[in-house]
Amino acid sequence: MVKLITDNFWRCIIVNILLEKERTKKEGLIFKEPEVDDGAEMFRIAKDSKVLDMNSSYCYLMWSKFFNKTSIIAYEGEEAVGFVSGFIQPESEDTLFIWQIAINSDYRGRGIATKLVTKLLKQLKSEKIRFLEATVTRSNLASSNLFKGIAEKFNTKYDIKKCFSKEHFPDESSEAEFTYRIGPFQRLT
Repeated sequence: MVKLITDNFWRCIIVNILLEKERTKKEGLIFKEPEVDDGAEMFRIAKDSKVLDMNSSYCYLMWSKFFNKTSIIAYEGEEAVGFVSGFIQPESEDTLFIWQIAINSDYRGRGIATKLVTKLLKQLKSEKIRFLEATVTRSNLASSNLFKGIAEKFNTKYDIKKCFSKEHFPDESSEAEFTYRIGPFQRLT
């Protein structure tokens, strides 16, 4: 009985991967590690999102050069349409922290954010990542649903804890941030 459940689980995973590849091929999306030239595109996408906290253009250039192994960018043809930036936590080497996710407004609602996170996790399989963390505000329902969906997609748990209270921020317009911790991931193939 256990073998049958395990076999069915892996069949479902394989079917989902094949379906994802077919959808990606139809959409013409290319996923890759960012290079320094992609930093400007990451900055543009973040700025155009009008929802992310903006960092300097220098920050995105640094991210695309020095954190490129733990980040990913999606292109459709010549147009950059979304990215995920992240890093492996120094105190917890089995945890990928997602810093920012941004998708061009014309491409939202297509599951590209989920594909980016999934491909990034698979890209990092040699790093033995077992957990994913990100901070999300209460008002950011899209990110909340994304991370809950990632937990469901990988058939794992998620936990939400307060990370930064409103009082931690020097500007009054910031909201409290909650850490979403997803995992453990069993096997990222």
